Amino acid sequence: MCRRILVVLCSLLILATLTSCWSSKEIEDLALYAGLALDVGEFSPTEQELEDKGATYYKKNKITATVQMVPANSVGGTDKQGGSSGSSPPYMNVTGTGDSVLEIFRQYSILRERPIIGHHLKVIVISSELLKQQRINQLMDFVLRDNDIRPSTMVFLSQGRAADTMVAKQKNEIPAFHIRDMLRNQKRTSKVLDPVILSKMDANMHSKRSYALQNLVTANGEVEFSGAGVIKGDTGHWVGPLNQEETECLSWLTNGGQSGVIKTYDWSNEPITYELKSMKSKITAKADGGELSFDVKLVTEGRLSETWNVEEYPAATHLPQKAEKLFKERLEGMMKSMLHKLQSDYKADVGGFSTRLSIQEPALWNKLEDHWDEVFSRTPIHVTVDLKITDFGSFTQ
Repeated sequence: MCRRILVVLCSLLILATLTSCWSSKEIEDLALYAGLALDVGEFSPTEQELEDKGATYYKKNKITATVQMVPANSVGGTDKQGGSSGSSPPYMNVTGTGDSVLEIFRQYSILRERPIIGHHLKVIVISSELLKQQRINQLMDFVLRDNDIRPSTMVFLSQGRAADTMVAKQKNEIPAFHIRDMLRNQKRTSKVLDPVILSKMDANMHSKRSYALQNLVTANGEVEFSGAGVIKGDTGHWVGPLNQEETECLSWLTNGGQSGVIKTYDWSNEPITYELKSMKSKITAKADGGELSFDVKLVTEGRLSETWNVEEYPAATHLPQKAEKLFKERLEGMMKSMLHKLQSDYKADVGGFSTRLSIQEPALWNKLEDHWDEVFSRTPIHVTVDLKITDFGSFTQ
């Protein structure tokens, strides 16, 4: 009898310590969204008609937010075996216009039967035109406060309407997942920057440091990474673009890129191409007699992968030295051109010079921190390149 009572008491004790999901919600009753696009406020035809019929509220039409909702079984990625069935796309874009991201999200509740939930938000795309008008910390305030949205969400810019990046050309493609998965190509080209996630962007905004975001362009339903956009630290506004070549140089400068090609023209004016096998950069701050300067050293090894000069034999004794000189001059020129744009046109340090100064000369950094971008714009930067061709790929004699 005592044993039975002991067993019952133990069972009750175990049951009392078990937890349950008391606040659970069925996933079929939720609308998961994977992408968010923010544009300058502009009514869609449907919104305009609803407004004309009195479906409006107190607001200023500063931004248009486009949310990309996906079915629950697509959250992990697109179906490799063919995706959804039927002719309809496996996602739905819903658009709202106003001056509060949260309020726009709440308005979806009077338009759709399911509440939207952001646990699976993958990418946020902001149009550069919108960032000319609004500060990025204004646009991201709700996103950073919302407990639903993960700090690993990636942020991009768009040249043109951000909502256009949320439209797929392929029938079974979900644009938000497609943009996320395009980052896998970083191992093939340094024109793809390391993604800026919300937590990193939050740190940049609070420190008022300038930074670059990967730029997206669209044409005929295709989305492409094309350069980057510079966000000014003290204003939070977009100040200008970096083209693909400048973006590649920025990757190499910050040690974010270990791949890519450098093309130039040889002594016969024929294309000649160098493929990187490795790239390392080192930034050294120098403060001599109160005068600040930076030395940038780039060290790279690679192969001569292509030459259109059929008169030259690839492994000829004189060719590596001649080609190395050409590629070295080309890389130096590319890097100096990118730095000139950052210093003279944008007056924005997105290359990590402030980080190196704060580590190497912390006392000087404390004096310059509050007006660093202005100091950076007039600080001499010396670039040196150590480039070596190690092989010529496969060829026949």
